[in-house]
Amino acid sequence: MAHGARPRRRQHIQVLLAAAMLLLSSFTARLPLAVSARLPHSATARLLLFSGLPPSSPLRAFCPRARPSPATCAAFSSSSSTMAAAADDNPLLAADFDFPPFDRVEPSHVRPGIRHLLTRLEAELEDLEKDVQPSWGKLVEPLERITDRLEVIWGMVDHLKAVKDSADLRAAVEEVQPGKVKFQLRLGQSKPIYEAFKAIRNSSDWDTLSDARKRIVEAQIKEAVLSGVALEDEHREKFNQIEQELEKLSQKFSENVLDATKKFEKLITDKKEIDGLPATALGLAAQTAVSKGHENATAENGPWVITLDAPSYIAVMQHARNRDLREEVYRAYLTRASSGELDNTNIISQILKLRLEKAKILGYKNYAEVSMAQKMATVERVQELLEKLRAASWDHAVKDMEDLKIFAKDSGSPEATDLTHWDLTFWSERLRESKYDINEEALRPYFALPKVMDGLFTLANKLFGVTVEPADGLAPVWHSDVKFYCVKDSSNSPVAYFYFDPYSRPSEKRGGAWMNVVFSRSRVLARNGLPARLPVAHMVCNQTPPVGEKPSLMTFREVETVFHEFGHALQHMLTKQDEGFVAGIRGVEWDAVELPSQFMENWCYHKDTLLSIAKHYETGETLPEEIYAKLVAAKNFRAGTFSLRQIRFASVDMELHTTYDPYGSLSIYDVDRRVAEQTQVLAPLPEDRFLCSFSHIFAGGYAAGYYSYKWAEVLSADAFSAFEDAGLDNDKAIEETGRRFRDTVLALGGGKSPLEVFVSFRGREPSPEPLLRHNGLLPVAA
Repeated sequence: MAHGARPRRRQHIQVLLAAAMLLLSSFTARLPLAVSARLPHSATARLLLFSGLPPSSPLRAFCPRARPSPATCAAFSSSSSTMAAAADDNPLLAADFDFPPFDRVEPSHVRPGIRHLLTRLEAELEDLEKDVQPSWGKLVEPLERITDRLEVIWGMVDHLKAVKDSADLRAAVEEVQPGKVKFQLRLGQSKPIYEAFKAIRNSSDWDTLSDARKRIVEAQIKEAVLSGVALEDEHREKFNQIEQELEKLSQKFSENVLDATKKFEKLITDKKEIDGLPATALGLAAQTAVSKGHENATAENGPWVITLDAPSYIAVMQHARNRDLREEVYRAYLTRASSGELDNTNIISQILKLRLEKAKILGYKNYAEVSMAQKMATVERVQELLEKLRAASWDHAVKDMEDLKIFAKDSGSPEATDLTHWDLTFWSERLRESKYDINEEALRPYFALPKVMDGLFTLANKLFGVTVEPADGLAPVWHSDVKFYCVKDSSNSPVAYFYFDPYSRPSEKRGGAWMNVVFSRSRVLARNGLPARLPVAHMVCNQTPPVGEKPSLMTFREVETVFHEFGHALQHMLTKQDEGFVAGIRGVEWDAVELPSQFMENWCYHKDTLLSIAKHYETGETLPEEIYAKLVAAKNFRAGTFSLRQIRFASVDMELHTTYDPYGSLSIYDVDRRVAEQTQVLAPLPEDRFLCSFSHIFAGGYAAGYYSYKWAEVLSADAFSAFEDAGLDNDKAIEETGRRFRDTVLALGGGKSPLEVFVSFRGREPSPEPLLRHNGLLPVAA
C-alpha cells in the first residue's frame, strides 16, 4: 500500500474495535448471561462501532447483519466517512459532556450538528419501535434517552439564539428547524409507542406503579393524542404542515420584536432634553453611546443614547421631565414590530388561524381547549377567576387614577388636565416618592448584585437547607458576564448546578427574564457512579449592567425579578424525582409552574431577608429600618392598576383563543380595545399595538395560558401565608415550614398533580383570599 493511502491512526483503532466487536458477537450467545450482559446490547450501540469505518473497509460487509433495520444501517453508512471527524470538530456532536460546551458552539456547527443528530435519533426511534414492549425498560427508558438528547442539544442552540443572537445563527436555525419539528411530530405520532403506553395503562400491573410513573404514562398518552397520533392521511398531513408553519411563524415573531427593539436609538447631545434622568441612567446611556461609536461619551457631558431596552426605557418613563421625549419613547415601545418589514400583524393573524384549524382537526372547539387539556384549569374556571380579580381590582384602579390627577394638579403641572399614557409612570413615581418618601434611584446603592445574590443564597439555606457556592470555571459559558454555581445539600454533596446571565445586552440578547432547563434529574441518564444525573438550569435576566467601576446597582423590581427566576430554578434543582419525565419542572402543569417563582418574591419584603441584602456598596451600611418600613408600606401602591394590567393581558389572550374569529371582520386590535374597556381605566391609544410584541403568547409557551400568572399567584400567596401563620419572626417555625415546602412543592415535581402537591404542603385546597389580602384588594368590610 502506498504511503499516502495508509489509513490514519484513528481509523486503525476503529477497525480494530469493530473487528473485536465482531469476534465477540460471534460467541456472545455461548457466554454466561452475566458476562454477555456487559457487552453493548443495543442495536444502535453496536452499530456505532461501524459508523467511523472508511467506506472501503471490508468490515462494512457485516453491517447488514446487524440487528437494526436496513434504513438504520443505511442512515449510518451514508454519512460514515465524515461522522468521526465531524464528532471531533463539532461540539454539538460530542458523545458525552458533563456540561454543554456553550463556549465552542458556532453558527457553522448548527446545520451539520442538528442534521446528524436527527439522523441518529431517527435510527434509534426505528429500533425502539421495532422492539418496543409495554414495560419500563423497553419503552420509557429508551424513549427518555431519545427525547433527552434532542432537548439537550437543541436546547443549546435555542438558548444561544436567545442570548447570543446573530444573522448567521438565525439562518442556520431557520434551515434546520423544519427537520427538528418533523422529527418531533414523527416521535409524537408513533403508533407503536402510543399503543405500548396504552397497554401499560390497561395492564393488570397498573395499580402497582408509583404515582410518578402513572403520571408519565397518562401524560404520554395525552401528548400523543394532542400531537395527532390518531389522525390519518390528509388530516395528519395537514396537522403536520400547521405545526411546521407555527414553529416558523413564532420564530419570526420573536426575531421581529428583537430587531424592532434594537432598531430604535435616540442620540441626545443636549442634557436639558434628559433632565431628571438619574446618574445610573445617564451612565448607562453614555455607555451605550460609547458602544455605538461615540467613544468620548461620558455620563456628565454625553452624548447619550436612549434605547427601548428595559433599563433605558423604564428610566425615561419614570424620570424624564421632558414630556415630548417620554411620548416619543412610549410610542416607539408601544408600536414595536407593527410596521414595515418587521410588522407582526399578519404573523399574528396567521398564527391564530392555524391554531384554530389545529384545534378543530383534533376535535376541539377552539385553541384554548387544546391548551387547557394539559393544565389544572378549564376555560370556565379561568374566566371566573379573572372576573373575580377584575371586579376586586377595578375600584382601586379608578382611585389610583384619581389620586394621580390630584397629585399632578397640586404639583402645578400643566399636564394635570390631560394626563395620558406617557405621563402615568412619571407621575406615579413622583407620587410614590411624595407619599412614602422613597426614591427608587436612591435605593440602588443598597442593592448591589453580589450582595443581593449572597442574601438570596442565605435565604435558600435557611428555608431549604441547601448551600449555593460559586463554581466559575467548572463549566463553559457563553459570555464573560455569566456566573456558574453549585448547589449542595446539608452533607455538602452537590445536588444541582446553575448558570446566571444577569445583564442586558440589547445587541444580541432578547428582553425579559427566564429560567430554563439544561439537564433534568434522571435515574436513566445517571453518570459517574451517581444514582441520578444531577439537574442543571440557567437563569437569564436583563438588569442594569455595571457602569464604570461600580457593580450592577439594582432597582428593587430587578431584585424581585432575580428572586422570581431563582424560585423557578429551585423547583428544577431541588426535585427528588428520579424519573426524568416528571423531574423538576417537567411534567408540571403550566398554570402551576409559577408557584415557586412568585412565592420567592414575597421574601423581598421579609425584614430579615431584605436587610441582609440591602447593604450600601461603598460603606457597607445596612438599609435604614425606616426605609424598609416605607418599602413595605409602598408594596401595594397602585396595586389595583397593576392587577388590571395583568388581567388585561390574560383576558385578551383568552379572548383571542376562544371566541375570536380570525376570519371575521374584527381585527385583533378591536378585541384588545374591547377587553381594555373592562380592564384599563385610561382607554388605550388608537395606535396601541402591544400585541405585536406580546411574545409570551405568540413566541412563547403562554398561548391561552397567560392567566397562569394570576392562577399561580393565588397558589403562591396562599403558600406564603403558611409562613405567616407559622410566624415570620419565628426562625424554628420558618425552617420547619421551609423544609415542608421543599419536600412537597420543590421535591415532587410533576410526579403528583399540582393540587395534590399543594394540599400536601398546605393541608387544604388553595384560597384566593391571601392574594387579595397581600395586594390590599379585599373589601374594607373584610
